[in-house]
Amino acid sequence: MSDLTTFPPQRVGRHPERASSERDALDAVLDASLVGTLSTVVDGRPWVVPMLYARVGDRILVHGSTGAGALRAVAAGSPVALCVALIDGLVVAHTTFESSANYRSAVVSGRLEPLTGAEQEAALDHLSERILPGRTDEVRPTTKKERSATLAMALPIVDGQWTVKVRDDWSSVPEEESDAWVGVVPIRTVFDPPQTAPFSPPDAPVPASVRALAERNVPSPVRP
Repeated sequence: MSDLTTFPPQRVGRHPERASSERDALDAVLDASLVGTLSTVVDGRPWVVPMLYARVGDRILVHGSTGAGALRAVAAGSPVALCVALIDGLVVAHTTFESSANYRSAVVSGRLEPLTGAEQEAALDHLSERILPGRTDEVRPTTKKERSATLAMALPIVDGQWTVKVRDDWSSVPEEESDAWVGVVPIRTVFDPPQTAPFSPPDAPVPASVRALAERNVPSPVRP
């Protein structure tokens, strides 16, 4: 496991009442999104990039091209932080100053561990299945050439090296008289009907994995 003994424990400074120390809360946020922002420092300059990821147990899996110099740097042991944020609603208050957003966010810090051999193959399959469940059984396996061009890495989830915050509330009750509407506008992500590529075989049906994804439209939580 990555040596994190030199890293101070992560803490939430602002609005600590929105933070949680429960590991289930962290997993819930990580499992609700597909994209996180990976950040580090490369050659003295900040480096930030959005990446698809998948949580598997106590590790977060990411991948990229072996030709990416920054990825090779983090694979060599540079400390990183992965941030995941989801916006669940716009909180409309009686003033713009009091308006806010309902959100879920998590930050996990550590060092990425390169994966090779069977572990790399399994990681790439996990990533594919997290994004589009069932797809790996519908297409050919990844070739040796494709695997050699792909850098698969794991970020261990270590106690003390993560934070999670959730806001799920109305705005504060106005202390002044106001006739302005106050409430929440929920935000959710949905999958639209699939679009067939012009070069797709004309007789190829939409696969079960894609059909299931298009039908999986679950609204975000809405406060009563």
